[in-house]
Amino acid sequence: MSRPIGIIAGQGGLPLAMAAGIRAAGHPVACVGLAGFYDPALPGLCDHFARAGIIRLGRWVRLLQRWGVREAILIGRVRKTRMYEPLKWIRQLPDWRAARLWYRVLRHDRRTDVLLGALADELQRCGITLISTTRYIPEHMASAGNMTRHAPSATQLADIEFALPIIRRLGELDIGQSLAVRDREVIAVEAIEGTDEMIRRAGALCRSGKWTLLKTAKPQQDPRFDVPTVGLLTIENLHRHGATCLAVEAGSVILLDRDEMIAAADRMGVAIVGVG
Repeated sequence: MSRPIGIIAGQGGLPLAMAAGIRAAGHPVACVGLAGFYDPALPGLCDHFARAGIIRLGRWVRLLQRWGVREAILIGRVRKTRMYEPLKWIRQLPDWRAARLWYRVLRHDRRTDVLLGALADELQRCGITLISTTRYIPEHMASAGNMTRHAPSATQLADIEFALPIIRRLGELDIGQSLAVRDREVIAVEAIEGTDEMIRRAGALCRSGKWTLLKTAKPQQDPRFDVPTVGLLTIENLHRHGATCLAVEAGSVILLDRDEMIAAADRMGVAIVGVG
């Protein structure tokens, strides 16, 4: 039997798609589900499964090593806003390995890329290599051009052309991966709140609707971490809050449950186009 591929799983449906993709490729799935985040359906898709706290890094390592994992994928949402909740450290109780990583690196710089890079380095020292989050789900990646039956309007295409340099600059500054625009006016920018909250805010600010959401990878995007993802919930939120176009970076944005998502967009009148 081939060596198992590890998953360190946060929120959402992406870890489910990843587990299915790994199994389809002929590998056993060994999963560490982050407590309070992972989908309850995930254990049923795994050959090995155990829970661990989000800052119990030593337990992650022990579990993955016990299962014989040499390559692992870090995937699924972990809300960064949890860092700012009261008594977060008391509730999470970091273990020795996580505390050492914090003291050595993260107390000086808590940016997401720094945190994830330090985590990858620590796992590598333990013989576990983090690999690209897209390796086992190529069918879920955004393609170039129109993906829905209806195309963006000329006005929406002009908005996309206007907004692309802006969102790329935001990515360089590690601010966010999404931007809402209408009539060459920026309505909302994603920050720590995440895409869904930004969509709600954009809808409240642009009550006339017909706005466009752009989502791209950062220019310095590491494919092991935080690859931008949209899904059926994104389309439902866009429709609910008045957006009529979604522009995503081709080859760099994950479309979770792509076929169902595109079918829903067609029903709801939301154009999806791959750009860049």
